[in-house]
Amino acid sequence: MTENNPQKHTWFITGAGRGMGVHFAKAALAAGHNVVATGRNPDAVTEAIGDSDSVLVAKLDVTSAQDAEAAVEAAVERFGRIDVLVNNAASFYAGYFEELTPEQMERQLTTSLIGPMNVTRAVLPVMRKQRSGHVVTISSSAGFAGFEYGTAYAASKFGVDGWMASLAPEVEPFGIHTTVVNPGFFRTELLTKESTNYAEPSIEDYAESNASQREFWEGQNGQQSGDPAKLAQALLTITQEEHPPFRFIAGADAIAQAEEKLAERQQQIDAYRELSSSVALEEGPS
Repeated sequence: MTENNPQKHTWFITGAGRGMGVHFAKAALAAGHNVVATGRNPDAVTEAIGDSDSVLVAKLDVTSAQDAEAAVEAAVERFGRIDVLVNNAASFYAGYFEELTPEQMERQLTTSLIGPMNVTRAVLPVMRKQRSGHVVTISSSAGFAGFEYGTAYAASKFGVDGWMASLAPEVEPFGIHTTVVNPGFFRTELLTKESTNYAEPSIEDYAESNASQREFWEGQNGQQSGDPAKLAQALLTITQEEHPPFRFIAGADAIAQAEEKLAERQQQIDAYRELSSSVALEEGPS
């Protein structure tokens, strides 16, 4: 072990076969930790991460509570504990709300919101027993800033942020930290054909906007400014802190968006402060 990391922790990472998950797993391994690397295709995870005594590859489709429970059980059997959970697996269903099918919307929510809930529900009993642990959930700048063409994705990420904010005080008494990460644009596989699913254009009123949105999102693939390897190092730093932050906004673009939304929210509060304050029930004389 390195001098600045005297304690070997066990990291449990979802979606570790590609994208950010690979960077998270490799960074944790390089820092001397054990890694439970999970994904829907274990062979792809092994190919991406490699094989060593410090790695356990486990099959995990986050939409399956049974998969989550089995993977957690295997992790504890192999390493005895789970110190850091990284809820990373997600997908992206892009398109105008009216053109997204109910099934697409459900798949988005099931993967990106219910999925991390399934895994966290399986991990928390282990962390409570230890009276220690850190639940890290990768959200997005879409968790605080909705955007055109992103109703499904933003709905799932706003849900993630609300769930994590409410979970934090529930598990804090047991020594369990929580951090939600809101990255901006990072150069991962999220915008590739394997991870992004588009609504089928079907409404003429949206046709022109649809074409420009599709061109924008496909053009962003491979052009994102964020470095996932550096984000992985930032996660290592955060998880080693005695008092880690609840929220970590990753990327200058995400910070700019967050500040813009804060200013917008304050302006909206100020503009209607008098009307908002006028809705209290007036108690008459007894």
